[in-house]
Amino acid sequence: MNKLEIACFNLESAIVAQENGADRIELCDEIAVGGTTPKALDIINTRKLVAIDLYLMIRPRGGNFVYSDEEFSQMKLDILHSKSLKVNGFVFGILNQNNEIDVERNTELVALAKPFPCTFHRAFDEVSDALKSLEEIIECGFQTILTSGQAQNAVEGINQLTELVEKAGNRIVIMPGGGMRSDNIDLINQETKANWFHSSAIIDDSDLADGLEIQLLKLILNK
Repeated sequence: MNKLEIACFNLESAIVAQENGADRIELCDEIAVGGTTPKALDIINTRKLVAIDLYLMIRPRGGNFVYSDEEFSQMKLDILHSKSLKVNGFVFGILNQNNEIDVERNTELVALAKPFPCTFHRAFDEVSDALKSLEEIIECGFQTILTSGQAQNAVEGINQLTELVEKAGNRIVIMPGGGMRSDNIDLINQETKANWFHSSAIIDDSDLADGLEIQLLKLILNK
């Protein structure tokens, strides 16, 4: 059975996601910059009301994915503090100045997060060599890569997504995301043969997930 992760930028969306069949939540703050680390109180309140798996975005700011020593220290602190809040996993990604995987820093964060699994997020879509980066991310110890196939959205990146799923095999999960909606998820599912899919399920100008959209996504994925 295919699985669906919903990116949630508030508690209301997390509740909607759970009530409408999502398999996992990626909790973030600041939708305007594509997601940052949520506040501790938001994590606590979400965990109180949401029983499905809860992954946290660990990202100190919007913008690029090259971080200063101070920002890296903040990421480490955020992981350490969040491990006691009954979360189920973490989502992050660090690149170096050449838009390559920062193997050393990512490996350190994955080790710090243990025993919780980690997803390498869409920083992957900015790397210069996708297949080389795939191998490095596996080497770092990540369990999932969230990617649009290095395109504006998953539909445009469908060919690379298909190749990544094939190259990854059972070594790591390739999770298509980026513009994923009920009107295109069937195409992406059929072409890529992925098992996990990622969407915000936001269908208007708000920051709220739509319950019916989540139901449709799940229905189409597992028809």
